[in-house]
Amino acid sequence: MAGTIEVLVPGGQANPGPPLGPELGPTPVDVQAVVQEINDQTEAFDGTEVPVTVEYEEDGSFDIDVGVPPTAALVKDEAGFETGSGEPQKDFVADLSVDQVKTIAEQKHPDLLAYDTKNAAKEVVGTCASMGVTIEGDDAREFKAKVDDGEYDDVLA
Repeated sequence: MAGTIEVLVPGGQANPGPPLGPELGPTPVDVQAVVQEINDQTEAFDGTEVPVTVEYEEDGSFDIDVGVPPTAALVKDEAGFETGSGEPQKDFVADLSVDQVKTIAEQKHPDLLAYDTKNAAKEVVGTCASMGVTIEGDDAREFKAKVDDGEYDDVLA
């Protein structure tokens, strides 16, 4: 009776209640051990919805695979706003520092096509552009041009 369960849980805040508890209840795994393991692996995403896959065996053993939240969710969490701008080229909803962009890029890097942090940061900046988020006070497109020119190489290396 081995199986797989896929759920979205708030990073570092999973508990034995829904959505996890009802899914794990009929399985042979120790629910509290699964919850603790998920919280340990997702604490860096503090409260952001994180996709988690739990694969379990009949003997009660389990493996947990933690995905990475969407880039937009990471940007919202880091910048502290709820929804992006309806007119992202005119109305800006937040401003990120280059260090915050780097943090998001490092969290998201395993799921991106980029080979390094600098290029991962440029992908994050693309998401910022569509959400109405500026970086270091600059429009995301202007910031990307500065990254391309090497202005932030010391931070994004």
